[in-house]
Formats: sequence, C-alpha cells, structure tokens
Amino acid sequence: MITDLAGKVAVVTGGASGIGLALAERFGAEGMRLVIADIEQGALEAASEHLRAAGHDVVGQRCDVSVEADVDALADATYGAYGACHVVCNNAGVVHRALAWEHNIDDWKWVLGVDLWGVIHGVRSFVPRMLAGGEVGHIVNTASTAGLMAFPSIASYDVAKAGVVALSECLLGDLGSVGAALGVSVLCPGVVTTRIFQSGRNRPGGSSQPEMTSGSQAAPEAIGPDVVADHVVRAIATDRFWILPHPHYGEIVLERAQSIVNGTAPVLGGVRRT
Repeated sequence: MITDLAGKVAVVTGGASGIGLALAERFGAEGMRLVIADIEQGALEAASEHLRAAGHDVVGQRCDVSVEADVDALADATYGAYGACHVVCNNAGVVHRALAWEHNIDDWKWVLGVDLWGVIHGVRSFVPRMLAGGEVGHIVNTASTAGLMAFPSIASYDVAKAGVVALSECLLGDLGSVGAALGVSVLCPGVVTTRIFQSGRNRPGGSSQPEMTSGSQAAPEAIGPDVVADHVVRAIATDRFWILPHPHYGEIVLERAQSIVNGTAPVLGGVRRT
C-alpha cells in the first residue's frame, strides 16, 4: 500500500485528455512525478505544457498502446527519466458502435488492440520492472461498467473491458501469491464526460464511421473526470481493488449475478432483457 504519493512516479496512458489527464493532474497535486502517454501528438504536447505550467514534473511520450514496442519504449522512457515507477494507470481506451454482427474484423482488432492489448502490454512492460525495483506500487487498469455487464451495440468494447476485469483479478491473485508489494485496482466507471465517443479520430487509417453522438454524456449519471481521479487516488491509498465511481452499478451487478443463478435473461446495460 502506498501511504504517501509525494515524490513517487506515476505513468498514465491516454493521459492527454479525459480521465487520463484528470489522473495526471490529481497525481501531480499529490507531488508525484508524471509520465503521460498518448497517441495524439498535439494533445500530448498541450497536456504536457499544461501540467508543467501547473508546476508539475512531467515527461510526455507518444505511445500507441496496441503496439508492444511502443509500451516497452514507454517503460524505457519512464525508467530513463526517473529510475523508478510506482503507479501505472493503463487507461487508454476507444469505442466503436455497431450491432454485434456488423463489427468487421478491423473494428475488433482496433478496439481490442487498444482496450485489452493495451492493458496487457502495460502489465507485461511495467510489472516485472516494478517487482525488480522492490518498492511498493500500484497498478490501475481502466475497465468500465461494460466490464461487469454488457451494453448493446458496443460488443467489441464490452468484450475488451470484460477481459480487463479478468486480467486485473488474475493479476491481483498472482502478485499476492509471490508476496509482491504491488496493489491492483480495476476502474469501472459509468458515463464520464470525456471524448471517448470521438475516439475514431485516432483510429489508424481514419474512421469510416461518423463520430458517435455524445448525447449519453449528458445523462443524469454523468460525472467529470476529476471525480473519477479522486476515486482512484483514494483507492490507491486504501488498497481498494474495485473502483465504482457510480455506486448504483453495484446494485445492478448484484441483480445480474442473481439472473445468472436463476438462469433468467441477462441484465444488459442495467436493463433486463426479456
């Protein structure tokens, strides 16, 4: 458990906007040294300057988390700059909307590449180095409530986020089995006011799909990225595994679990399908 973040090093992927930038700002306020990674070069530079202007020590590294070599380079840059890493937030994410059978193979590869393989690469690149360093640390993997229940029309996202939840649970158990001083949290927010619905802007080769509507981000449950970041910092301080910034989803998860036991129709996106 990390009881004092001051002077420690935090790495955040998808760090140039949304939840990632809010995490970087919050970690910086705690006195952490920062490495932010993002695929969008212009936004990365702007975010880095924003953080430096606020007095934070920050390294910006362009990184496509779906590419193993890029994430290895991110780890190299982190240890090259600061010689250590204490908190890793595998946070970069994208979404594609289509009916399950209308996702083409490129859609699946893109979403799984960023949302699931990005987390896999982060674990493989950073955890062995953190273990070798012998210091306390924490891994935060960004999933979603979509990792706890399926939401219609975003099958690739649902599948990826469910994988992140499973990977996080397994990682927690494996680290515990070797007595590691590394904690794990899985972040499962609902609607957050970010630009994820415009994530096609960063799709390699461009997106063939019009930008998705952000109307759902005006939903009554929508919260700001800063609220999510506060939840993450508290979870790290208390070594909490599950982070549900929208607590009502806990009740929905219980209903879903009961539907499994009963063999009834699943709860999809918080709504029972009959």
